[in-house]
Amino acid sequence: MNRVAILAEEDPPPSWAEQAHRFILSVLDRLRQDRWDVSALFCGDRYIRDLNARFRGKDEATDVLSFELGETLGEDGEIRRLGDIVISLETLGENARYFQVSADEELRRLLIHGILHLYGMDHATNADIEPMLLLQENLLAELGAERILS
Repeated sequence: MNRVAILAEEDPPPSWAEQAHRFILSVLDRLRQDRWDVSALFCGDRYIRDLNARFRGKDEATDVLSFELGETLGEDGEIRRLGDIVISLETLGENARYFQVSADEELRRLLIHGILHLYGMDHATNADIEPMLLLQENLLAELGAERILS
């Protein structure tokens, strides 16, 4: 069984936290993954910029960061895969406007992107022929009926 925590930088989790929780579970189900503990933290540009500078040496805001925490023995005695996803809602909004997509679509894309990094995938460029990005867009299409913000 997968476990998901939805967090916010300062305030309580957003009103759509339960929908984000369900969406993450749907992505993990599509990837046929079990025994994952995933947290998704929603924040602003200042917070994610600090993380990006500390952990990646890039002093700039970004849309999504993933932190694979490795595997550990869980409370239930089973090995669990642990990871954190951090998403800047400010940059998400900028991306949505730039790419002319809804904020909901961009949020789902960033959650999938973060999960795929936790899954062990990576990409050298943002070219749409990158295997990780192809899988990302396929998952987004497969889960197209699910909504988080609307």
